[in-house]
Amino acid sequence: MTMSGGGGRDSESAIDNELAYLRNRVKELEAENAKLLSQVSSCQCQQMEVPVLDSGNFVRRSRRGRKRVDKSIPIHLISKRYVALKIMYFGKRFYGFSAEAQMEPSIESEIFKALERTRLLVGDIKESNYSRCGRTDKGVSSTGQVIALFVRSRLKTPSIVSEINARPEYDYVRVLNRALPDDIRVLGWSPVPDDFHARFSCSAREYKYFFWRQNLNLSAMDIAGKKFIGEHDFRNFCKMDVANVHCYTRRVTFFEVSPCQNSHEGDQLCTFTMRGSAFLWHQVRAMVAVLFMIGQGVESVDVIDTLLDTKKTPKKPQYLLASEIPLVLRTCEFENVNFICSSGALESLRSHFKKESLTYQLESVIFQEALRNCLPIGNDEISCNIDEKKKKAAIHVPLLSRPTEPSYEERSAKLKPRQEETCPV
Repeated sequence: MTMSGGGGRDSESAIDNELAYLRNRVKELEAENAKLLSQVSSCQCQQMEVPVLDSGNFVRRSRRGRKRVDKSIPIHLISKRYVALKIMYFGKRFYGFSAEAQMEPSIESEIFKALERTRLLVGDIKESNYSRCGRTDKGVSSTGQVIALFVRSRLKTPSIVSEINARPEYDYVRVLNRALPDDIRVLGWSPVPDDFHARFSCSAREYKYFFWRQNLNLSAMDIAGKKFIGEHDFRNFCKMDVANVHCYTRRVTFFEVSPCQNSHEGDQLCTFTMRGSAFLWHQVRAMVAVLFMIGQGVESVDVIDTLLDTKKTPKKPQYLLASEIPLVLRTCEFENVNFICSSGALESLRSHFKKESLTYQLESVIFQEALRNCLPIGNDEISCNIDEKKKKAAIHVPLLSRPTEPSYEERSAKLKPRQEETCPV
């Protein structure tokens, strides 16, 4: 439909006037912005700096590696809020969650790189009041890790009691996920009070450990696993850190062995699920290792009672931990913390997880194809393999007959002289 006569000329004139006004307004804003930048650059107060991870510590550097200060906005003028972030990660390629071990890559370092790229981090690591719920080891994954820290906010006076959906806050989930690698994702965020601590405010943690059933006795493992429920001294089911941990009593509130929906060539995928207020270093993997021995029939169910009785068994028998890859920190639970995720960010998460799942299934198909293309095994080789398995079962040394590790008291006594040597006179 076309316009004719004076009406068309009036419309064109109105558009030209509007464009002229906008051009003038843009020039005014540019001049005002230049004036403000000049004032800020001459300000002598504390300036906002961009922290990145360097040798386990967060320092301020430019993209080229030179130390620099971003003088655009003083820190005290930046609006920020204290939030908890719920994190998922696939741990296979990482050297654990924590960046303090100075082994790269770590999940924590990748998260802080994303916070830096998105300019959500205000100040340095100390100023952010950062805390984490769990410090998972190399190769361990999580679908519910939680961290807490101060991040930049759009709100001038953020409040945890304000109606979040009614305010134009940053979509933290979507913003961070765009800057994170494919095997790390933020699942949600929640405003929390300033005295919140991701580790000490956690009321419960739940782990899952996946495994193929094969010939394992699930009933025996379930009976044995339920002996962990309650408050016990787990020093025989962990890696002792006597320099930092002096109490090895922990409370397990739930244990279950259950089959999953997945199966492969007639073998059922199963899982151990265990929940407790807190867990020791390598505790879950140690518990699973002993449960596997029970499931294989080479250890009695009663061995759990014996190992939990630290008066009867003060020293831990030497045994290998279960593999770290199938272990997942499923969830960390808190009171009055409700995680938020926008509909757009949720849709992106679902699409991403579906894509990643299909990718890993394709990789699995390639390995299955390689398996089918292997040369056939002759009858002699089959009988040799059977004999090898029988030998391995026959040479199993009972846990209570194995060499033991030093007791807590022995480790502590050995540590004291070292501490005295390092203490200044």
